[in-house]
Amino acid sequence: MKTGFYPKLAFDGIRKNRRMYVPFICTCIGMVMMFYIISYLHYSDTIASMNGGQIMRSTLNLGSIVVGIFSCIFLFYTNSFLIRRRKKEFGLYHILGMGKLNIARILFWETLLTAVISLVFGIGFGILFSKLAELAMARLTHAQIIYSMHISPDSILFTLTVFGCIFILLFFNTLRQIHFSNAITLVKSESVGEKPPKGNILLGLLGMICLAAAYYLAVTVADPVSALGMFFIAVILVIVGTYLIMIAGSVLFCRLLQKNKRYYYRANHFVSISSMVYRMKRNGAGLASICILATMVLVMLSTTVSLYFGMDDVLSNRYPYQFNTTVLYNSFDTMSDENTASIRKLASDAMDKYECTPSNVSDYRSACFYGYLIDNDFVCDTPFDSHSETANYLEGKIFYFVPLSDYNKMMGTNETLESDEALLFSTRDSAYNESTISFEHGMTYTIKKQIDKFRPDGNSMANISTTFVLIVPDIHAAVDAIAALPGNEKSVYFYWHYNFDTNLNRDDQILLANDLSSTISDFFTQSYKQNTGIKSCQFESRAANYEDFFADFGGLFYLAIVLSIVFLLAAVLIIYYKQISEGYEDQARFDIMQKVGMTKKEIRKSINSQLLTVFFLPLVGAGTHLIFAFPMIRKILLLFNLTNLHLYTIVTLISFGAFAIFYTIVYRITSNAYYHIVSGASNSR
Repeated sequence: MKTGFYPKLAFDGIRKNRRMYVPFICTCIGMVMMFYIISYLHYSDTIASMNGGQIMRSTLNLGSIVVGIFSCIFLFYTNSFLIRRRKKEFGLYHILGMGKLNIARILFWETLLTAVISLVFGIGFGILFSKLAELAMARLTHAQIIYSMHISPDSILFTLTVFGCIFILLFFNTLRQIHFSNAITLVKSESVGEKPPKGNILLGLLGMICLAAAYYLAVTVADPVSALGMFFIAVILVIVGTYLIMIAGSVLFCRLLQKNKRYYYRANHFVSISSMVYRMKRNGAGLASICILATMVLVMLSTTVSLYFGMDDVLSNRYPYQFNTTVLYNSFDTMSDENTASIRKLASDAMDKYECTPSNVSDYRSACFYGYLIDNDFVCDTPFDSHSETANYLEGKIFYFVPLSDYNKMMGTNETLESDEALLFSTRDSAYNESTISFEHGMTYTIKKQIDKFRPDGNSMANISTTFVLIVPDIHAAVDAIAALPGNEKSVYFYWHYNFDTNLNRDDQILLANDLSSTISDFFTQSYKQNTGIKSCQFESRAANYEDFFADFGGLFYLAIVLSIVFLLAAVLIIYYKQISEGYEDQARFDIMQKVGMTKKEIRKSINSQLLTVFFLPLVGAGTHLIFAFPMIRKILLLFNLTNLHLYTIVTLISFGAFAIFYTIVYRITSNAYYHIVSGASNSR
């Protein structure tokens, strides 16, 4: 055979099937471009030099792994549509005398052409837009913008390796399908219809149970830490339940519509329902995939947008004051007025330099310990697995004892307590519903009331565990009782907290924070050498950490945008291939119906009926998932110190509304392609 024979056949095969190949190649280019951009940002020295650059690089590395794995799975899924469409052509080649080795050569060149086009244009567009992506990330994270541009050889090599492997796997998977099929099977593959599927009630019930369990976990989760642990279990249950219900339930749904004679025996319903019922097993999997992708996009965008635009709320909760000082002492006895006054004097001297005075001062002592809350009893610093009766209770808690005198002085109140009474405050909306609380079934306090105006230190808000603050009348008696418990001699930590605000702007706050950090560090070094009882000093500034938070949440927001684009590309291609492949399958049916008098207007009505009957199920499913996930995600956001429920609600509604509009537009466009095929307006294949 002449040189170039197989490449020419491969090129002609792609050209003649351009309706199927062009979207596939465009999607490959988009996937390659996104992967290169994420890899480029991961290797970028500019990103590494930003505030929180290492965290952003880790986040981007995770994103490249997600995009790579998803690209492999998704391209295998969409390639199956191409192969299903091409099998008849390969069968004809086989009948005309071509061996499977010859067909393999055609497939090799088709795969090679597709890979070269995808990689060249994908990496090319990636290089073209990589600097724009870097500038966008710098803008989101409030980092310094550098306008120089360079090409990353490491990113190019990484992208070529990953997608080269994917295309090689696609080639061998296609060979496998051709090898195990004979010529007759290949020729008839497109025209072989599915057996009428039976609605599997058992699978449908199992799917409903999975979804009900996931929804129950999401709605009843008690606290943010539990929500984080249950989230991945709920996600798996939602995915399994969605696939089972979409596959089994959609068949049952179509069967019920068929039994409704008033609905089924109408021109615009008869053809669409009778066609769908024969392919709902395969259709259901596609609908479920679209539903899961839509849910992932909505969850990612709603959470990251809320975190990014709720930054001030997050910072105010993480750092309750502009300046936060926490000093760890050996004991309450070493927490002398002399030691604490020295730090107050350092802060006052530093503020005099900036001509400001402290306001909203928080000055109190505390004793801290860790353990597990079992009903109304606190087990101090005890291994969880030693309590078999608490097998369903997973979360550790942090407790602070605070003297009543310090609380009254700080809050300007005049609370009184009996020796066995206490006031209780808890973080992260964690409710305590018992009237008493005991410690190792020993010392017991009656909760006089729960307070909501106490502002704990930043460490409490930074810790993932829920923090309880117990205001007690005699902190020495409480600490002695805890320390006397077996094994707890060294489990109690003694802190002095000194926090305050100023009227300085953010830039001056950062300057003041630098001065205070330096002077407090020097003070600690001297105090430690003199053995004054101070074990450590921690100083934090809200303004000084502002850019770091923007880097973290901006990086998450950026990654969510990139992954959302990738998932939307996948959803669009699934929708498109569903419409195109089903259009070719239904073409003969509608051709017959037109010959017996069906008009193009009736065809359009039938298509709209199919669209409204089934294809909006993923949107409804994604909305339902989002509604039930709302309480769980809100609690998870509390771990990031985002308490602005109104913001999260608005962002979620806007995200769903925007996606619904996008979804409707995509289906309208793809349904037009379906209409042109089945109505005979376009016979190109």
